[in-house]
Amino acid sequence: MCNHQPQCPTADSPDREAAVIVAGHPEQGWSLLCNGVLVFEDTGEILPDGEIIAPHRPLGTGRVTTAA
Repeated sequence: MCNHQPQCPTADSPDREAAVIVAGHPEQGWSLLCNGVLVFEDTGEILPDGEIIAPHRPLGTGRVTTAA
C-alpha cells in the first residue's frame, strides 16, 4: 500500500504509528495510515486484519486525580 521512500513501517511492526496519514478526520477522531492502520485520537488502533489495539496513552502523574 505504501509507495513512500523509504517505505513506511508495516502494520505489524512496533513503530506502525509512524506511517504517513492518507486520510485524516480529526473532527471525527481518527486517521487512516498508508499501512492500513486506523488510528484513533485516544491512541487505540484497528489493524488491517481486524485486530484491535487498546488505547495506550500514558498518564503522567500530573493528570492522575485521586477521589476524596
